[in-house]
Amino acid sequence: MGKGRFGGPLAVALIAVGAVATFAGVVQKGAFGPDDVAPPGRFPVMEPSDPVEIRIPSLKIDAPVHDVGLADDGSIEVPALERHNQAGWYENSPTPGQYGPAVLVGHADTRDGPSIFHGLATVRPGARIEVERRDDSVAVFEVNSVEKFKKADQPIDRIYADFSRPALRLITCGGEFKGGSIGYVDNIIVFASLVEARKEP
Repeated sequence: MGKGRFGGPLAVALIAVGAVATFAGVVQKGAFGPDDVAPPGRFPVMEPSDPVEIRIPSLKIDAPVHDVGLADDGSIEVPALERHNQAGWYENSPTPGQYGPAVLVGHADTRDGPSIFHGLATVRPGARIEVERRDDSVAVFEVNSVEKFKKADQPIDRIYADFSRPALRLITCGGEFKGGSIGYVDNIIVFASLVEARKEP
């Protein structure tokens, strides 16, 4: 595994959205949006290594991470329902800690109750997110912002094309639930930046 970068051009669509954005390779510079405030100071950059676990202490989340790819409709796959309490790392995004936005997706809930990212909208700027990687290193991110967007109207460049520093995007569903093929009308997206890299003891 460890592909860890957008191979381009690569078609990437948002969860449950038909619109497709294409990225021509890896860009070296990006821009934070008006609501994003990157932590100050220098930041580490890590070698590629696939994520295996995510921890969000403020939400009491400690869960496995597995790879996901693209669904038949061109959208990013979400974890299978039997793995609804796991996060899925989009395998064509950078691995957590590399330059660029590592993308992790997860369910908010199922018919049986809450799932891994049920409380994602309540995360606050400054909260820490830890991602353990296959090489026993841990990428520690600080939340910049938590935002809600209509699934058909999302800031594609901010989500997928900001390579100004190592970053993380957590994506789940939210807003009004329409049911049927629509489901939730919005996506909740956490924007976070890498602030620390360490090895597990």
